[in-house]
Amino acid sequence: MSQPSFGYLTPETLPLFTDLYELRMLQAYRNQGHDPTATFSLFTRELPANRGYMIAAGLEQALHYVEGLEFGDRAIEYLTELEFDPAFLDYLESFEFTGEIRALPEGTPVFENEPLLEVTAPISQAQLFETAVINQIGFQTLIATKAARMRDVIDREGDGQRLVDFGSRRSHGTDAGIKAARAAYVGGFDGTSNVAAGEAFDVPVFGTMAHSWVQSFEHERDSFETFVDEYGEDSVLLIDTYDTVAGAETAKAVAEENDVDLRGVRLDSGDLPALSKAVDEVFPEVDEFISSGIDEYAIREFFDRDGIAAGFGPGTALVTSTDSPKVEGVYKLVAVERDGEMQPTMKLSKGKVTYPGAKSVRRTTEGGEYAGDVVGLREESDDLPGEELLETVVEDGERVVDLPDLETIRERAADLRRRLPVEHRRIEDPEPYEVRISDALEAETEGLRRTLEERMDV
Repeated sequence: MSQPSFGYLTPETLPLFTDLYELRMLQAYRNQGHDPTATFSLFTRELPANRGYMIAAGLEQALHYVEGLEFGDRAIEYLTELEFDPAFLDYLESFEFTGEIRALPEGTPVFENEPLLEVTAPISQAQLFETAVINQIGFQTLIATKAARMRDVIDREGDGQRLVDFGSRRSHGTDAGIKAARAAYVGGFDGTSNVAAGEAFDVPVFGTMAHSWVQSFEHERDSFETFVDEYGEDSVLLIDTYDTVAGAETAKAVAEENDVDLRGVRLDSGDLPALSKAVDEVFPEVDEFISSGIDEYAIREFFDRDGIAAGFGPGTALVTSTDSPKVEGVYKLVAVERDGEMQPTMKLSKGKVTYPGAKSVRRTTEGGEYAGDVVGLREESDDLPGEELLETVVEDGERVVDLPDLETIRERAADLRRRLPVEHRRIEDPEPYEVRISDALEAETEGLRRTLEERMDV
C-alpha cells in the first residue's frame, strides 16, 4: 500500500469515505434487483443548543464530491480485499451519478426540519452519498454559524472589528482546519492564519508573531526591533510575553525610534478588557488585536467592559464550536418508487420521526425581515406563501448552476442574517423562529403514520 497523504484522502481514496454499511446495501440493491428511484433529505430535527438559526455551508464541497466520485484501481483493490462481489465492483468501476440534487444556497439561514439538500436518484446511487454530505455540509454549517454569531455581536455592539480564524492547530484534523477557515469566512470572518486555506479558497491570510520569537531573544526590545527591521509597517508585535503594559511601552519606543507606524500589537493573555484599556493609555495610536479564548460570549463581555480592540483572533472555540460542538444532521429516505410512482416514506422510531416526501421550503418576509417559514410537500410549492429556498443544482447528473465565488457567498450570508429579527439571533436563549408544517404535509404525515401502524398490527 502506498504511503497516504498527510490528510489521508486522495482522489483515489475519496470514494472510500463512506461507511461500510452503505456499500453493503448498494451491493444488495444491485444483486437483488431492487434499485428504485429514491429521495433522501439532509436536515436536522433540532437546532444546536442556544442556536436560533444556522448558516448553510459546505454545498460546494458536497457537489465536488458527487461530481468527482470515481472508483479507481486503488479503491477497487481494497474493496476486493473486503470480498465484495466482482459484479458489484464492475458496477462501481463505472459508477456515475444520474440523478437530481436540490439544495439551499450557501449562506442561507436554516432551521429545524428544513432540508439543506435533497437527492433524488436510483437508490444505489443516492444511498452512497450519506456519509460524505453529512460530513461536508454538517461541519461547515456548524462553523459558519459559530462565526456568524461572533460577527453578529460585533455588528450590534462593536465598531466593525476584524475577525481572523486562528484555530487550525486546535481543529480536529488538517481537513477540518482548512474547511473551518472557509466556513468561518462564509459566516463573516475577514480571513485566516492558515496558509493552505488561503491558497485553496482565496481567503485573506493574516499573521503576527509567537511568544517563542520574543523568548528567543535575551531582551524583549531586541525581539521587537529585529521584527520591525524585517517587516517594517507590516509588524504586529505580541506584547504580553512578560508584562503587557511594559510590552506596550517597549513597542511604542521601538516604533518611535524607528519612525514606523506599526500595523498593531496583539494581546493574548490576562484580563483582556482591562489590559486593552491600559495599553490604549500607553500607546493610543496603535491598533490592538485580541486573541486567547475568544468566542461570541467573550467578545460580548469585552464590549460590556469597554475593552478596546481593532480585531479578534478566535481559535479553539471557533473551529470546535466549543459551546455547542455538533450539528445532528441526518440523511433520511423520504420517498421511494413503488409500482412506477414515488411514494412517501418515513421513520416512526420514538424521537426520530421524519416528515415524508420531497420538500418545499418557503420563506415569508415582512418589512424586509423574515417572518416565518413553511415546510411543505414539493408538489404544493406554488400554493405556499413566500419565496422557495430549495434550488435545483444538479439535473440528470449534470450541474445546472454556476457556483458563486466565496466572496459572493459571504456577502449573501451577511445580508440574509441581518434579515432575521434580532430576537432569533441572540447568543443565549434566542426566541424560536416559526417554521410551520403545511396542512398537506401534516395530513400526509398522519395518514402515512396510520398506514404504517396498521401494517405493524397485521
